[in-house]
Amino acid sequence: MNIKEEIKNLVYQVLEGYVEKENIVIENPKDRKMGDYALPCFTYAKAMHKSPLAIAEDIKNVLNSELFEKVEVVNGYVNVFINKKLLTKEVINQIIDHNSNFGNSNIGEGKTIVIDYSSPNIAKPFGVGHLRSTVIGNALRNICEKNGYKVISINYLGDWGTQFGKLVYAYKKWGNEEAVRKNPIDELKRLYVKFHEEAENDPSLDDEGRKAFKMLEDKDPESLRIWKWFSEESIKEFNKTYDLLGINNFDSWQGESFYNDKMDRVVEELENKNLLEESEGAMIVKLDGDISPALIKRSDGATLYITRDLAAAIYRKENYQFDEALYVVGNEQTLHFNQLKQVLTKLDYDWSKDVHHIPFGMILQNGKKMSTRQGKSVKLHDVLVEAISLANKYIDERNSSIPDKENISHKIGVGAVIFNDLKNYRTNDIEFNLEDILKFEGETGPYIQYTYARIISLLNNRNNQAVNFDNVNINEYQWYLIFKLYQFKDTVIASKVNYDPSLIAKYLIDIAQDFNKWYASEKFIDEAKEETEARLLVAYATSIILKEGMRLLGIEALNKM
Repeated sequence: MNIKEEIKNLVYQVLEGYVEKENIVIENPKDRKMGDYALPCFTYAKAMHKSPLAIAEDIKNVLNSELFEKVEVVNGYVNVFINKKLLTKEVINQIIDHNSNFGNSNIGEGKTIVIDYSSPNIAKPFGVGHLRSTVIGNALRNICEKNGYKVISINYLGDWGTQFGKLVYAYKKWGNEEAVRKNPIDELKRLYVKFHEEAENDPSLDDEGRKAFKMLEDKDPESLRIWKWFSEESIKEFNKTYDLLGINNFDSWQGESFYNDKMDRVVEELENKNLLEESEGAMIVKLDGDISPALIKRSDGATLYITRDLAAAIYRKENYQFDEALYVVGNEQTLHFNQLKQVLTKLDYDWSKDVHHIPFGMILQNGKKMSTRQGKSVKLHDVLVEAISLANKYIDERNSSIPDKENISHKIGVGAVIFNDLKNYRTNDIEFNLEDILKFEGETGPYIQYTYARIISLLNNRNNQAVNFDNVNINEYQWYLIFKLYQFKDTVIASKVNYDPSLIAKYLIDIAQDFNKWYASEKFIDEAKEETEARLLVAYATSIILKEGMRLLGIEALNKM
């Protein structure tokens, strides 16, 4: 049942010739008591040479379907009240019949999306700064699949560039194999820091680092062996963090190095189209507007990040035939992706319009970029372990005898971190405070998980008898919940169209709040068997939506808390 489409079909009888049917505006009133939907009539007044009030009256007269319980005109708005029992029967039965498939859409049928996300740098700690890319990318993957798309998820590892020449040089000069094997990331980071400290006193080391990277590009066997070992040890460490997050379903781990032998083609194409220009010994592509030139090759012939990204984009299009390519990368890389798209356009790749940067803000602590007291980046693994530990402590305070406490603590702690990220619109900076995000009340992951667990405990009272919703009362709070459940599919589609998982996170908050208000508004289990069974059926449908919504965000539901 698509109520909005039905309203548009009827309203178009009045507005045909003045507005396209798909552009008819249907709003959700801020005050739910004003109706389930509202149609503002002000924008049509000038074209129709009528007052908004007169247009509203005309619209009211055509909205005479059994789908509507009541239609009112208020100050140039048409307020529509949906037939509660009709929609309740339809929605609750559909949710229960379709279960986790409820809300699926086919807008992506036959289409492929490539999503580039997470992408930590090898030989460096998996910092908390990569949390946002990882969880936003994973949620978008799930959301796109829910909308019928085939999704290719790519973990585009930062494993190439001058810094790796410096690291290989540092290892050869100061490194120790046993130390690297014992503690790979910390030891490699120590070597990298040492290189830069030494280079401050001896600037010639920077030249040595660039030479070492050129040897990597030229496939020097010993340099490649060391670099490959660094990569393998790094990925082992990364997987520990992915396992904690429950996110490790990448279809490809092809990092920047994969494109080392694919960049010559890009440079040749740029040359053939007379796009390359020399600037102080380097090769650049000048771009339109106020966008600074794209630096394709350094003066020593070494390639850069954008050269590899161009090769990667072309490779992905040719191999995956994507309809969209999403790059889940921070706000600070906006210029880079503007350059990337413009160079692709200049190369006459018309699919450059399908390449989208999905930017996001920073994680802040007390209003500042999150770091340790020493100013170092915070390891994501450490944050997740701390969140799990704090969840364990809170469980001890509430119910220390609960079975499977360690597993529950894990799901609460990690879920809290993920939800805190995704409830915010992605381009906004987010404030990170573990104690706040682990609260069991308010707009938190544990609040959603707790509401789900509460419903599951209630469902033990179900008798699984048939319910005729025509025979039962639907109170105000119950209706708000049911109507919100009906909007799940619209929310799933909107979250894809806007690349915005926060729409689902906020929707889950609304569902949990509506359920808890309803639960508090009347006696849930009483001697009226059909009324009780009807309430439990709505609760069961609510649990299905909460569980599926959490799954889309990458959060696990808990039957007990």
